[in-house]
Amino acid sequence: DDLHGTDVMGTSLVLAKAIEKTGYDVVIAGMASTDGTMGVLPAILAERLGVPQVTLLSEVSVENGVVKGRRDGDTASEQLEASLPAVVSVTDQSGEARYPSFKGIMAAKKKPVESLELDDLDIDADEVGLAGAWTAVDSAAERPARTAGTIVKDEGEGGKQLAEYLASQKFI
Repeated sequence: DDLHGTDVMGTSLVLAKAIEKTGYDVVIAGMASTDGTMGVLPAILAERLGVPQVTLLSEVSVENGVVKGRRDGDTASEQLEASLPAVVSVTDQSGEARYPSFKGIMAAKKKPVESLELDDLDIDADEVGLAGAWTAVDSAAERPARTAGTIVKDEGEGGKQLAEYLASQKFI
């Protein structure tokens, strides 16, 4: 309940404290979330942990205390690396999901799951939740349904019609 309404700053605080408490070599995050859709959590988390960040990777490997990866842009790819420990974020192109075997699922059921409270992490309730949020959602509304566009059959006047449409929409 204390975390209800937490924004990316509060989420990063809780994760950083929990990660520091449990220990880590690499923290792997996705490229977006379904709450604030900000996409900045990995960068803020790396800053809080004081470690390098390598973001939006489509390929990742770890060798000899170094994380290496490829970030694909619109026109080029970058090869990046950082020493461990580090925070890495991956894109949806980073690999195929690997599903556990039945034996693995049964073994996982027997593994202990540690649950941490804010007190365990030395976090005051007013640092997270709605009280500690740096951002707020003023309103949310469903998007209107998309309508079909206008189809123009070019019978010699298509260019003119396109120019008129672009001008009417103030694109030109």
